[in-house]
Amino acid sequence: MNTPTAVDRLTLSPPGALLAFSREAPDGTQALLQSVLAERELPDPAEWGARSPAHAELLEHGQARGWLQVVHRDIRAPDMRLVDFLSHVVGGLSADRRAALASGGGFCVGHSGYETEEAEALCVAAADFTEFARRQRARGWNGASDLVSFHQDAAMMMPTVSFVPFWVDGVDYCLVIGGEPLLNNPVFVELLWGIKAAGSRFGDRMVQRAAARGQAR
Repeated sequence: MNTPTAVDRLTLSPPGALLAFSREAPDGTQALLQSVLAERELPDPAEWGARSPAHAELLEHGQARGWLQVVHRDIRAPDMRLVDFLSHVVGGLSADRRAALASGGGFCVGHSGYETEEAEALCVAAADFTEFARRQRARGWNGASDLVSFHQDAAMMMPTVSFVPFWVDGVDYCLVIGGEPLLNNPVFVELLWGIKAAGSRFGDRMVQRAAARGQAR
């Protein structure tokens, strides 16, 4: 019996994915990192590094910084409805198994663990805060981060909810995480890859449906 040969594939680490998709207009490094998830299959690291001197430099630098990592198995992009996929990954992103995904200025395109009304309110709040942080940076506060956690206890030890914004192909999203956020998890990379791989199905169509629901109210 022939034993299947292990393959090396290049992927983003969770911190690398957060860096790569953290801005609407990615810089050169972010764009190269995003290219790792550009296809339905992860690239061979040697082939990816040989595409250009910039790829080769980032391959070495990115692995040293913990943005890139090599896995020894073939992996394909997730292929399922966004709502179903969010339910699949939520357990790995939230200690309380509660999460929602906002897009298009605060429209709730999927949630799990939250009641619909609460999820929709949190998605609107997430969009408002992202805009608030953008305005503060424009006014000169360079420390105004899009990433934020909110607390109800004075000790501020454990957040009740966190907002994690990101952009995929120019579409703005924000992940709402209830309780302790568990972002240092490969399922966060899967979520970004699934959205990017599905393109218009996870982006434009879901935003249009959410917008239509909002107009109907």
